[in-house]
Amino acid sequence: MRVKPKGRLRAVLRSGLNILILLAIFVVGVNVGNGRISRHSHGAVSSNLPAKLNYSGVDQVYKSLKQNYDGKLNEQQLEDGLKHGLAVSTKDPYTVYFTAKEAKDFNDELNNSFSGIGAQLGQDADGNLEIIAPIDGLAADKAGLKAKDLIASINGESTSGMSVDEAISKIRGKAGTKVTLQIVRNRAQSLDFTITRQDINLPSVKTKTLDGNIGYIQITTFANDTTTLTQKAADQFKNQNVKGIILDLRSDPGGLLDASVNVTSLWLPQGQKILDEKQGSRVINSNYSNGRDELNDIPTVVLINGGSASASEITAGALHDQRAAYIIGEKSYGKGVVQQLVNFSDGSQLKVTVASWYRPNGQNINHNGITPDKTVKISDADAKAGNDTQLQAAQAYLAAKQ
Repeated sequence: MRVKPKGRLRAVLRSGLNILILLAIFVVGVNVGNGRISRHSHGAVSSNLPAKLNYSGVDQVYKSLKQNYDGKLNEQQLEDGLKHGLAVSTKDPYTVYFTAKEAKDFNDELNNSFSGIGAQLGQDADGNLEIIAPIDGLAADKAGLKAKDLIASINGESTSGMSVDEAISKIRGKAGTKVTLQIVRNRAQSLDFTITRQDINLPSVKTKTLDGNIGYIQITTFANDTTTLTQKAADQFKNQNVKGIILDLRSDPGGLLDASVNVTSLWLPQGQKILDEKQGSRVINSNYSNGRDELNDIPTVVLINGGSASASEITAGALHDQRAAYIIGEKSYGKGVVQQLVNFSDGSQLKVTVASWYRPNGQNINHNGITPDKTVKISDADAKAGNDTQLQAAQAYLAAKQ
């Protein structure tokens, strides 16, 4: 981890998402899904901007508010509003200012510790608020929310023109309380969901053995515990002499870049490229395998879907391009930008888009996603019956390799 003058933190993926890189990543409370966060510092891009802004116009608005506003305002509220506004002015959904409390919530959620309904929130190409993915087994998933659902209203309030951050503040709340979402599915069907918020603390990795000789690794988000838990699973499956691996990245909105690189490295020999980060056409950073490649000789399938974003797309893309894995499922979300976290002395943070990332094959997947080698969809009937056709396809593929 490289640290620049005090206050500059790490880069994340989740975003997304599409953070995203960070990785991008919101779990009803903070836009994490999609945030992908990088640990690398990047040089200034907007060199055409003045050294300082002219605040005379801001002072005019402030004086007018002070003299005319019929309501309660305080100095901290106004200062936070200015800082939020600067980030919003970029018109980039992944550049966000967090107050100290919002920053804590963001980092808690990045590591799967939060209070909410258990879903990642983002924006589609038209600026509509969108469910990136409900987290398996949590309130949103149990209520029936799906990836790509659009949020039309929150507790009866229209989301038209509402930012991701505004939606987050309205959806999140104390565990045990309820929130009602009006959902538009497939841009045609209107549905109402009333969901009870809950406290959520989850390990980021789940593992099991399938068919006696296939190791299954599910990563729900790339968090602080992901590297350790995935390494433990790799050691276990290597010792069991499994004949195949299924890496399930479905509905994984992203997370920490370092975790993505470490996971990918379990399959790739030392020095193989995982991604490039670029500003324009200039490569500002490249990430390579660290050589912990104990799974590189085991046939592997990566499962993805429309909720796979940012860090999960980095891992899936690198394993595919380096011929270490076969991809099954549905096209991924498509978050190909990088955010940098900047810490301030009062505990607040700025998550700012600093670059785009590119697969080893040279592609940037922003808004395009990754197309599987084999597309397999899960119908509503299969989902209702608990019939995981994508997992079955992965098992069949690996069985044929034995």
